[in-house]
Amino acid sequence: MADASGKGLLLKADLVADTFRDEVKAFLARSPKPPTLVGILGTSAGPSKFYSEFTRKQCDALGVRFVLKVVGSAENAERADGEGVEEAIIDANEDVNVDGIMVYYPIFGGRQDHYLQQIVSPLKDVEGLHFKFHYNLYHNIRFIEPKSLTSPVPSTVPHVPVKDDVPPPGMVKSILPCTPLGVVKCLEYIGVYNKILTYGDRAYGKTVTVINRSEVVGRPLAALLANDGARVFSVDIDSIQEYTKRPRTPETTRKYLPHHVAHPSQLSLQECLAISDVVISAVPTAEYKVKTEWLKDGCIAVNVAADKNFETDVRDKASIYIPAVGKVTILMLLRNLCVLFMAYHNG
Repeated sequence: MADASGKGLLLKADLVADTFRDEVKAFLARSPKPPTLVGILGTSAGPSKFYSEFTRKQCDALGVRFVLKVVGSAENAERADGEGVEEAIIDANEDVNVDGIMVYYPIFGGRQDHYLQQIVSPLKDVEGLHFKFHYNLYHNIRFIEPKSLTSPVPSTVPHVPVKDDVPPPGMVKSILPCTPLGVVKCLEYIGVYNKILTYGDRAYGKTVTVINRSEVVGRPLAALLANDGARVFSVDIDSIQEYTKRPRTPETTRKYLPHHVAHPSQLSLQECLAISDVVISAVPTAEYKVKTEWLKDGCIAVNVAADKNFETDVRDKASIYIPAVGKVTILMLLRNLCVLFMAYHNG
């Protein structure tokens, strides 16, 4: 709610989540049976345990069947972190009664977690972490034929630009990673996206800084925003890149959809923040804070990290501050589950 002293608006994610909760409810009401989601918990880490229980509560409230597979140190303290996770993924892939799979990361970190993400069948990957979905995201491919999920290589068929958010006949939405998609939906809700503009370019004219370039949150989020027309500064610990969809090179002989390109930026973080309409931070440490004095007056600040990345006086500069997006993220996951359920049963 707004502060009487003139501070910016503190916006909780509940209002955004409610919109998509209604969408998931409507899908489930039409479905011949409730989809089944399997969660795989392989460590004793507190945040992973919390998120697994949060997932269960959301599924129970909506009528989605949720099964939690507990393995590794989560099952027995004498076992190693991640022990049995790979086998649990394979079992869920092969179980015809399972419609979606999610794994509570991090487990090993880095490349080993990435390996596990590729084991999950794209037909059941509700988190959107499989390389097929990342390829589609980075190439701005929004709709796919369900049968393409079983192909071992990306499609070589030229893609036709889409005109609206409704999949053409015989196609479904490509799955997007839940947290980046949840952030985009928050920005759509508060009007950062201009609905008068052409679909796929509605963030044109906005400058956004995304702090964190991980493959789970930061980089896909920057690409999503740039593919929607925004000028994006992607900030990581050792570099700053600029993402933009505006053409800089001649068309290639093959027909690709317009999608973002990245190139080094010479601006400092302070200079990026000074011109950014939106600042999103997802740095996984409590020590990191975005300096309020560096923010543009009237900007929108979005915290994605478990620990708050903004200083306590952020609303002195920000017109809107969203302190967390978790409740929207879980709805994006369940929305992805509905898309895959429909694709499998109709495709």
